[in-house]
Amino acid sequence: MNVEKIQGVLFGAAYGDALAAPTEFTRDLGLIRQRYAPNGPTGIHAGRVTDDTQMMLAVGRALLDTPTLSAQASEAPLRREFLAWLHDPENNRAPGMTCLRACEGLEAGGRWQEATVNGSKGCGANMRAQPAGFIADADARAGYAQFQAALTHGHPTALAAAELTAEAIWLLAGGVSPAELPGALISHARAQRDHYRADWLGDLWTQTGDHSAEAYISRGWDECLEVLARLQNAVASGFPEDADPCDFTGEGWIAEEALATGLLCFLLTPTDALETLRRAAVTRGDSDSLACLAGAFAGAHLGMEAFPAVWRGQIEYSAELERLSRAFAGRNP
Repeated sequence: MNVEKIQGVLFGAAYGDALAAPTEFTRDLGLIRQRYAPNGPTGIHAGRVTDDTQMMLAVGRALLDTPTLSAQASEAPLRREFLAWLHDPENNRAPGMTCLRACEGLEAGGRWQEATVNGSKGCGANMRAQPAGFIADADARAGYAQFQAALTHGHPTALAAAELTAEAIWLLAGGVSPAELPGALISHARAQRDHYRADWLGDLWTQTGDHSAEAYISRGWDECLEVLARLQNAVASGFPEDADPCDFTGEGWIAEEALATGLLCFLLTPTDALETLRRAAVTRGDSDSLACLAGAFAGAHLGMEAFPAVWRGQIEYSAELERLSRAFAGRNP
């Protein structure tokens, strides 16, 4: 994956996060359009991002510091980065309670399978998964995406949605057309439905009450398949200009809906990254996470040049976004 696509993913995610953050807790679309006339926000304001970008950067740093892609090698860098985020004075951007609780559990020591929040499939599992999409090996890409999610979100749907997020980025950057993407993700989910990655997850499934590892993981894939079918129907049936994408694929507070609605915002205008971000911002849902994911998908497809050049100097963490982009490009020439 070339540097322009990697920059597009990382900067695009941060741009979406910053642009949509002011609308995250506003459920009235009319008020959003009135406040950011005529149709919603189109600028990144002061460039201030939320915990979504902060945690994406944490995953990116951890991945770059992982010598070999295995659970054993990946755990320590992820723990270190997540705990650094937990205590960062800048971690004051309405962070998710699941991430906070799980990180506190990780800090207490012991096995991560007991620190994670097994009942949570919050979008914190996949709004940070973008760097996993840069891993060229398909098995390692899936394993790492699931593992970084599992350290905080133990619900199987969180793991499946994180894998699909990484897969979407990889496919788009590799040239899969937006029109083909929903079908490709559905095929991927069906193929993975019964595949429990014990080499990455260990005995996580035993903490959840499921009767087998396969029953545990298939539960997550089935929920993702259901929302991907809704996504496919939404794209095929046409979409009113003034509609809320959340009406079709969910508000995005949970992982599978964040994936599907972020994808919907992108697929409605796949050649216009700014319109993609605006669509995500003008929602009643978790707008910053939706736009963060939508921006990553747009960046994977269109590259860095799809976004206004002036934003590069305005976005928070710009130097770190650039450093990670160059480092990942050097690792995957």
